[in-house]
Parts: sequence; C-alpha cells; structure tokens
Amino acid sequence: MKVAVFSCKPYDKRTLSDAVTKTPAIELVYLESRLSPETMALAKGFDAVSCFVNDDINCHVIDYLAAHGLTAIALRCAGFNNVDLSAAKAAGIKVYHVPDYSPTSVAEHAVALIMTLNRKTHIAYHRVKEGNFALEGLLGFNIQSRTVGCIGTGRIGQAFCRIMKGFGCRVICYDVTPNEALLEAGCEYTDLETLYNESDIISLHCPLNASTHHLIGKNSLAEMKDGVMIINTSRGALVNAQEAIDALYTGKIGYLGLDVYEQENAIFFEDMSSHIIQDSVFQLMLTFPNVVVTGHQGFFTQEALEHIAATTVDNLILHAKGDPCSRLLNA
Repeated sequence: MKVAVFSCKPYDKRTLSDAVTKTPAIELVYLESRLSPETMALAKGFDAVSCFVNDDINCHVIDYLAAHGLTAIALRCAGFNNVDLSAAKAAGIKVYHVPDYSPTSVAEHAVALIMTLNRKTHIAYHRVKEGNFALEGLLGFNIQSRTVGCIGTGRIGQAFCRIMKGFGCRVICYDVTPNEALLEAGCEYTDLETLYNESDIISLHCPLNASTHHLIGKNSLAEMKDGVMIINTSRGALVNAQEAIDALYTGKIGYLGLDVYEQENAIFFEDMSSHIIQDSVFQLMLTFPNVVVTGHQGFFTQEALEHIAATTVDNLILHAKGDPCSRLLNA
C-alpha cells in the first residue's frame, strides 16, 4: 500500500519512519506540500493519503482522489472539520483519525498559556535580558480559588479540568454530554450563560462545527466578566478574531491566549520570519501586551508525535487488511 504523506515536516518523517519500520506492506512517501485543490495531482499513483489539520480536503479533492483509485485518508490529528466526510463516504473513501494522541499535551499547553498571561513571564524574560529587573507592570493574581470555565470535556477537556482542580480552582463545565469522571472529581456542569457569567478564565476544548463557529464573539463576550481570560487550544474559528480585538480594546477581555487562529492555514507551521504576513487582523492582535499566540504547538510533545505516528500506521494497516477500526470516521 503506497501512501502520500502531505504536510510532512522533519519530525513527522522521523516518527512515521520509526513506526512503519516493521510494516513493509506500507510504503510512505513524504511530501512537504499541503493537500488542496492546487496540489491534489500529487496524490495520483497512490493508494491512500495521510493529512494534517490544515490540509484542505474538500469535495473537489475527494472527487479527484476517488477518480484515481485512492481508498483512504489517514488523518494525523483528532479534528476532522477540514474534511468533507459526506463526500468521502459517497465516494467510498474511508477517513481515519487519531482521537486520543495525547490529551495531556494540549491541556498542559493551555495551562502554560494561562500561567504566561497571568504572571507575564513573556514580558519578564525580555526585561531581564535587557537588565531591567523592575516589577511594575508584572502584577498577576492567584489562580487558586478562581472560577475556571471549560467548554468541551472530552479527553483534552477532562485533562485540563483535572489540572485546574489541582490548582485549587472551582471548575465549571459545559458539554452536551457530562463527563461522569469529572463530576466525581468535583467539577460542576452548567449552561453556557452561567459559565460565561461566573468564569474568571474560560478555556475552549470543543470541536469546530456549525454550532460552535465563532462561539466566542460579541454576544457571548457581553455576558462575561470584565477582564476575563480566554484560552483557545482547540480550533481557530471558535473565536471571532476581530470581535476579540474589539473586546481587548474595551477591557472586556483582559487576557487572550491562542494556540490556534481562524486564518492560520496561510501562516502556521511555516517559517514566516522573512515575510510580511498578509493578515492585518493577526498582526494587530500581536501588538497587545496581554495577548500570547503560539503556532499550533499544543500537541507538540515527543509522546504525542510517537502516538500519532503509531496510530496513523495502525489505521493504514487495518484499512489494507479490510479489518474494522474504531477510529474510522465515516463508516
């Protein structure tokens, strides 16, 4: 089985090569390009493709893959909002994902953003490098006893809630399906309005779909405390970036930590240091001292990469054998 691995970085190649060593039936060909309508011709001659979060696997790409005999898409991520699952099912292409690569890696990164914004370590680092040891402007607050709202309590949300309970926080949650383990751990479930009203910190861990698109925007922000901290390590389009900037100007948002961004496809995962980033909203956001943006690195730990590679290869093996797979998205 010959597989084209799109959006492949050196770290992907290392871990995937290790994972496929003992599986000669799977041949991986590594491509730096993202899969999109403009690059889909690169998939010709393969049996399957492996893709990442910013590949654009729309109906046109699906049709092309099907027309050239490809039968599987093996995602190297948990999210699948970038794949037209209906088109894939209609075309007879099976789509697999990696649902539980390392929930703690993303949860811990969300906490890192909270701590950075609160204690202003990103500012303190540069001050000390310049010989400035003044404390004025670095004032934080005790996280213990604060109310933390978690929207989405799947594997990552659950890991995040447990960490915040360890800080001594009151943790309130919203999800369509309450997590019994979190209830036993002392977390509370409530409606979104109550979560918005009472949370000092709100962290997003829900999938992106029609009901969550721009979940954080003008209307929801109006219900929140002044100076609320918003953390997003899930999907960029959960936050309306322009309306978040408006709320930063008024002080409604006191702290904003993003590991994802709605228009990240054009910039994230690439070295843009010698380019002018053609995104005025993103550029403006970076000027705020109470905003910290990281480039979709929440998942990026050694343990997560190894698990992603092993699961991706296992998905491909099961597909080649025609065996059932619990990670199949469009059965």
